[in-house]
Amino acid sequence: MTIYAESSAILAWIFGETAGESVRTALGEADLVVTSDLSLIECERALIRATTLGEISEAEATDRRAVLRSAARHWVTLALDDEIQARAKRPFPGEPIRTLDAIHIATLLAGLTAVPGLRMLSLDTRVRASAGELGVGVLPA
Repeated sequence: MTIYAESSAILAWIFGETAGESVRTALGEADLVVTSDLSLIECERALIRATTLGEISEAEATDRRAVLRSAARHWVTLALDDEIQARAKRPFPGEPIRTLDAIHIATLLAGLTAVPGLRMLSLDTRVRASAGELGVGVLPA
């Protein structure tokens, strides 16, 4: 199984949310995980926000960063290149789609050109719906 890990799923996993368990399972079972530079940026920003708001300690954030970085070393991370940016500027099924979500969907589509059968791992309702309408398998089920 090959998956595109979108930030909502990754964040649920690294923050230990209930849905994070199914994300952890999917990541563990995947033969290949593809993500975007955007996902890693969004995760870092979420950790900064959580520490700033006092939701987690800096030590907890450091531990979660280490877990994410360890996993991400084994993932293929796609850059926000011209092709992805151009595709993100065009409509997707299920509009309106937020800007960062459009970038994730565009990155998924770019990944599909290199990795047929790539599935979207996301907890975001609009991202999941749009990917499904594009004929992409969506996880968790």
